Amino acid sequence: MRQPLYSDLEDASVFITGGGSGIGAGLTEAFLRQRARVAFVQRSDASAFCDVMEAATGNRPRFLACDITDPAALHAAIAQAAEAHGPVQVLVNNAANDQRHTLSEVTPEFMDWALAINFKCYVTACQAVIPAMRSAGAGSIINITSISYMMGNAGYPIYTAANSALNGLTRSLAREFGPDRIRVNALAPGWVMTPKQLEQWVTPEALSAHLARQCLPDTLSPADIAGGVLFLASDASRAMTGQALVIDGGVVVTG
Repeated sequence: MRQPLYSDLEDASVFITGGGSGIGAGLTEAFLRQRARVAFVQRSDASAFCDVMEAATGNRPRFLACDITDPAALHAAIAQAAEAHGPVQVLVNNAANDQRHTLSEVTPEFMDWALAINFKCYVTACQAVIPAMRSAGAGSIINITSISYMMGNAGYPIYTAANSALNGLTRSLAREFGPDRIRVNALAPGWVMTPKQLEQWVTPEALSAHLARQCLPDTLSPADIAGGVLFLASDASRAMTGQALVIDGGVVVTG
């Protein structure tokens, strides 16, 4: 899928959490093709992915190994990215974990972990990038959520609660930092056919039932999400903040 080119994203300093796999890998590739300077974090080694991206785009991302649930480590990684590429201009909070669980299975330890990876690290990353964005008088923060909470899905209540909370965070930060021309938006994907989803949860029956709920008949890929993220990152959306953009093939209809 070819994406439009946004000239203002060329040489922009972009930081993506979870940028080496799943939706995040698609986002990293999309920004590299815009000629942006991309840094991303995840726990597992992504050196091979960086090699593939450099060969495919002629632009190598900077991979920083990091446990995003460790606030000090995430602050340090963002500082390293800024040192290499300049102060972060675009932050994409993408990393998350939708591990299935029932309410009866939730322990205090599990809840702390689930909120750390699905909500708290978003706050930490925003805290790390906003001072430089304020100094620059511009910036775009994109919080990747999910339509799961909009659908009222069962099977992962702490995950859906964190997703819902991210919308509150997005709106509050948009209001607080709007005077600094820092835009904060959320993007809620539908069911994207990433390798993890295909391996763990996609069955013919589940996929057929979900597609029946979509207005459009096609499955979603990471590239479908990348277009919206690029738009929110670019000056094309310069007057858009505090919003939740849904890309789900038409499962939930907003407005």
